[in-house]
Amino acid sequence: MIDLDSDITIPPISSCRGSVKLDGSKSISNRLLLLAALSDGKTKLTNLLISEDTQQMINVLSDLGIRVDVSRGPLTNTVVVHGGGGVFPVKSAKLFLGNAGTAFRPLTAVLSLSGGNYYLYGVDRMHERPIGDLISALRQLGAILEYSGMEGYPPIQIQPGEINPPPQISVKGDVSSQFLTSLLIAAPLLKTKLTIKLVGKLISSPYISITINLMQKFGVQIGFEADGIFEISDIHRYKSPGEIVVEGDASNASYFFATSLLGGGPIKVKGIGRDSIQGDIKFLDILGKMGVKVWSSDDMISLRSNLTEKIPAFDLDLNDIPDAAMTLAVVAIFCDGKSFLRNIGSWRVKETDRIAAMATELRKTGATVEELPDEIHITAPDRSAIPRKLIFDTYDDHRMAMALSLVAFAGVTVTIRNPRCVRKTFPSFFDRFCALLEVPIVTIDGPAGSGKGTIARGLAKELGFHYLDSGLLYRLLALVSLQNKVNANNEEELAGLATHLKVSFSDKGLLWENKLIGEQIRSEAVSKRSSKIASYPSVRKSLLKLQHQCAVMPGLIADGRDMGTVVFPKAVLKIFLTASLEERARRRYKQLIEKGLDANLRTVMAEIGERDNRDINRKASPLSPADDAKTVDSTEKTPKQVISQIVRWFERG
Repeated sequence: MIDLDSDITIPPISSCRGSVKLDGSKSISNRLLLLAALSDGKTKLTNLLISEDTQQMINVLSDLGIRVDVSRGPLTNTVVVHGGGGVFPVKSAKLFLGNAGTAFRPLTAVLSLSGGNYYLYGVDRMHERPIGDLISALRQLGAILEYSGMEGYPPIQIQPGEINPPPQISVKGDVSSQFLTSLLIAAPLLKTKLTIKLVGKLISSPYISITINLMQKFGVQIGFEADGIFEISDIHRYKSPGEIVVEGDASNASYFFATSLLGGGPIKVKGIGRDSIQGDIKFLDILGKMGVKVWSSDDMISLRSNLTEKIPAFDLDLNDIPDAAMTLAVVAIFCDGKSFLRNIGSWRVKETDRIAAMATELRKTGATVEELPDEIHITAPDRSAIPRKLIFDTYDDHRMAMALSLVAFAGVTVTIRNPRCVRKTFPSFFDRFCALLEVPIVTIDGPAGSGKGTIARGLAKELGFHYLDSGLLYRLLALVSLQNKVNANNEEELAGLATHLKVSFSDKGLLWENKLIGEQIRSEAVSKRSSKIASYPSVRKSLLKLQHQCAVMPGLIADGRDMGTVVFPKAVLKIFLTASLEERARRRYKQLIEKGLDANLRTVMAEIGERDNRDINRKASPLSPADDAKTVDSTEKTPKQVISQIVRWFERG
């Protein structure tokens, strides 16, 4: 798995293909957890998202006395909620909710009607996200809620109140649809009819449709009139439907939908269909107008696009799909001309001020970005002028991190700072995203003493890639065979030994059976034997799978003698590094002397010449440049000069 506690570097992406399985929708998951907790009976939730936001809801429900059984699986998660029938056993609690708006707002509404003393708080950013319109609406019901900090913002202190609801209350809808969602979910606890009148235009209205749809599954019907009137007249307690499968997250799917536009595909997104109850599924309609071909079944969407066609610029009102609009903002830098994202004022009060943050980051690409109160206008940059390396800040916002990863499709290296923020809604995003991409591999082949190791290690450091010294595998096999007294002429036994090598790579070097290999692997006895056993076809075949497993994101630098011809024939760049026999012998002689070993320059030169002859003339994978390799003679070049040349070739594609 990709380490989220360090910056993540994504290499230039030219294409993508494959399939991805979506975790459950965050919006649906948190609503279902709360509805299940309020219902009579036990509810089994399959494919529920387990992330920071949903974990906050699970933790708080547990703190309130609701039993929640979580079973994590390799393919799906299952959660069983033992409903309390609208009653929370714990009547006094201090409840931390992080930055989970889908948990904080509905719980505020439900707990204010539950007759207890509760203190709700979160991280600093949660305390900057407005909640005043919801509190005003709850006070109309008789609930007692007080601000512990700034007026209109969390933390919130709840006390038991004399709930005596009027026939109708009102709530504003132009800041967050979560306010109306919270009131709708809490309304059945009143056990009386209630009408909620929406004041002003409702943003993100599809999320209200999700709420109504899920409430119906728990036996509560909501009446709706076109002028913003919502009626809860079918009064009875929530009743568990028994089992619900959570559909995949449409907002998170938007990143993979977009990869098909930018990388061609085909891409298969599993766990969601065109009939999704989530509003962000409309993102597919926008992609369709941009040239993406879409096929759908009940729980899978397949996409493909033609990379030779220009992507048209757009002018869209994105009020209904503000989360997927984040993805569109990045797509805009690939479009032909100027794009307009309108009616996205809700971005201002999300995990960060997304309009300001997105404007700042996209300008790093060379795009012209105009920032308005509730709009953002983006003029695509000249692709050839985009810097070859870009470092993006994420503002502790999961959607910034995921959306900006798509910039790598511009053929540039992208570094994402603080990628751990994706744990909020999609902890495995980078693993699944990178699985769709072709791992960039640079191979460096050449004879002994040409400087492959020095160049490969320096190149890996420069590009931020992993490093595979394939020669170490043969040396390790030679060492192990010596220790086990295997005859160097017994090809079959050596191949069997190679098959069972337990090898892994760490930042410090090669690990054998979880132990770091020391200098004994560099002894002359090991060197001579490794060259001999490397000529055996069955040995090379046995080690091939192990080498392929090293090709992981963000990329791999592999050095050896057949990396570009046999092991990684589809590498994006192949280098054949050479130097004169005299220079290679001098380098090897110097290495031996520096290690305090006896050495003779003529003897070293003869041994290298003999090894060259053996490598060139062996039957299995003889040493030779790949047909498409670039040859570099390092005889009179410094390592820095060679590395710089290879980096230029790599960046030019």
